[in-house]
Amino acid sequence: MNHFQDEFDAEYNRQRILNEVKQIRLEQLALKSRPYKPGRFERTMFNFANWMISTGKQLRKRYEVPSVNCNQSPKRYAH
Repeated sequence: MNHFQDEFDAEYNRQRILNEVKQIRLEQLALKSRPYKPGRFERTMFNFANWMISTGKQLRKRYEVPSVNCNQSPKRYAH
């Protein structure tokens, strides 16, 4: 066997893998520095969540049983 060729191939593959790892790290760094721009789905879900919250507050206000103030003495009605 040609050991020189095997060592050359191994070194070539190691260098190729290191270059790929470096490229992936650069891509990840670039993605982190990019400003966040939500897509259509994210915007739709955000608006839907806001609508559900506002509707829920309105429904709760409309159908909630009013609370009773227990600090005041009950009024007595004259018959």
